[in-house]
Amino acid sequence: MTHVEDELNSQPECWTRAAAEANGLGGVLPAPGERIAVVGCGTSYFMAQAFAVLREGSGQGETDAFAASEFPPGRAYDRVVALTRSGTTTEVLDLLRRLKGRTRTAAITADPDTPVMAVADEVVVLDYADERSVVQTRFATTALTLLRAHLGLHTDEVVADARTALAGELPEGLVECGQFTFLGRGWTVGLANEAGLKMREASLSWTEAYPAMEYRHGPISITTSGTATWMFGEAPEGLAEQVRATGGLWIEGRLDPLAELVRAQRLAVAVAAARGLDPDQPRHLTRSVILAP
Repeated sequence: MTHVEDELNSQPECWTRAAAEANGLGGVLPAPGERIAVVGCGTSYFMAQAFAVLREGSGQGETDAFAASEFPPGRAYDRVVALTRSGTTTEVLDLLRRLKGRTRTAAITADPDTPVMAVADEVVVLDYADERSVVQTRFATTALTLLRAHLGLHTDEVVADARTALAGELPEGLVECGQFTFLGRGWTVGLANEAGLKMREASLSWTEAYPAMEYRHGPISITTSGTATWMFGEAPEGLAEQVRATGGLWIEGRLDPLAELVRAQRLAVAVAAARGLDPDQPRHLTRSVILAP
């Protein structure tokens, strides 16, 4: 078993632990009414996108998400939350240093022995969700679970769905597809983006991700026999029928969307195996992007 397989299989336990910890972090995580930004790079940026929509949609305050390198320097926030598995990513550390003494910051990380501990005002350490694989799985979903639970949006059914996602077979014919499109709506757009990234990283697959209503505005033109379109959450009316009419494989997300992401992680590993690739060591990638001065 690869490291990534072991790590993605441990997600139900990690989520349960993170959800239990959320209630004790009221002074660290954003309070209702605060105007906040959430930042990250790669996978962490996509988790930030999901959380931002969840928080603002639940009425807890204006919430923006940015890639750390694209944070708008002139915009004022009550708090900035950074997601960083390694605690060493250059863009995240540079931003936190710039905000020091000006804007309250919090970081969620997996490693307590890294520079982020000194540059963020407050830090949440999810060391039990750290990973040996370059490809992120459980840290990202555990961080988002912590944030969902902080919003009061996590339930035991989410964990049950994750176990279902790990136990069930992948849809027939999915691994053999040559192109994959992931769709989302609202907070699940970030999850769709992340599913696409997992497929590219682990299996070098041709993947795309879009808000579901945007799919008809051009991207559906590539859909045909041998392609798959996977919906995270409830699909727009009529879209499934349109995809099937092209000959493409339609995958309907029936589980909690975060559990559907676990299924997509499994797909990435399965496609990598079918192509003779090592999903723990993606081409041209490292665990953290650390830029030279």
